[in-house]
Amino acid sequence: MQQSAPLGVAVIGTGRMGGDHVRRIERAISGARVAAVADIDEDRVKALAAGIDGCAAYTDPEAALADPAVDALLVASSGPAHEAVLLAALERGMPVLCEKPMTPESSAALRVVEAEVRAAERFGRRLIQVGFMRRYDRDYQSLKRRLDEGRYGRPLMLHHQHRNPSSPPFFTSAMTIQDSVVHEIDVTRWLLDEEITGVRVLRTSPSSARAPEGLTDPQLVLFETAGGRLVDTEIFVNCGFGYQVRCEAVCESGTARIGDDRGVVANLPAGGGGAGFHGVDVVPGFEERFEEAYDREVQAWVDAVRRGEAVGPSAWDGYAAQAVCEAGVRAQGLGGDRAAVELAERPGLYA
Repeated sequence: MQQSAPLGVAVIGTGRMGGDHVRRIERAISGARVAAVADIDEDRVKALAAGIDGCAAYTDPEAALADPAVDALLVASSGPAHEAVLLAALERGMPVLCEKPMTPESSAALRVVEAEVRAAERFGRRLIQVGFMRRYDRDYQSLKRRLDEGRYGRPLMLHHQHRNPSSPPFFTSAMTIQDSVVHEIDVTRWLLDEEITGVRVLRTSPSSARAPEGLTDPQLVLFETAGGRLVDTEIFVNCGFGYQVRCEAVCESGTARIGDDRGVVANLPAGGGGAGFHGVDVVPGFEERFEEAYDREVQAWVDAVRRGEAVGPSAWDGYAAQAVCEAGVRAQGLGGDRAAVELAERPGLYA
């Protein structure tokens, strides 16, 4: 049954992503309002709530869950805090949109999956959607439709490129898999509709001089899928020129590529006697590249919750992505040898 009143959302975690989601719910989408915000930073959460009519501020996430004005949760806190709030929400039968990672360890993610299966027996449906926003990007959705239609024949390979202008000084080689390549892991599973079964990682030598001490950059990550398809990802988190994401599907009867730079094409005169310039701007970060996808993701979640449904990436997708990440981190230490992905049996809830 469609809910008539706006959905009361509690945003858990109000840092960079959480704060952006608060703005999104208040200004960019329809059918929802921010009923509560929760964060360990009391000053920040009180200041944020003060600017929103009818919004309560909490430092304890469970207090936000208990607020009678809250119908659903958007979780954007740090990964290690996710499991506890997800389990509490499932116990209450409360719908959740959880930013990735669903949990930082696959063992914890599997506990969430098992808890959701039990909750579905009580409440009749899935309750968790995981925030893999690329599935809501128009270009990725167009590529998915074309592959599903068989327009180019069966897909045989995928090529991914994932480039960031720079990484923080604390960024590690493992984080390139867990924080960056996790997106290619999810879209690979989604585009091909099959699980990833093995990972290899090849490292450059020497590493880019732009990379912080101890970070190997760039890297080449290779996936094998259950159906025998091959997928490669170039991950380069200190490219220096901007944020760039591309994906090309190689199929039996053609290829299809997304992510070529879009926007105004400029021709500029030479400066200082050098060559002129022809090209387009490269966006500086993921927020600019995927802003619309985030809007569409949250809107789809709100619409589904108000209908009493669950859509989008599931808790199983969050678990499977984390299991592949763990294999990828193991593979970084294997000198190019294969690390197998270890998955539990998939419950019927996620069929």
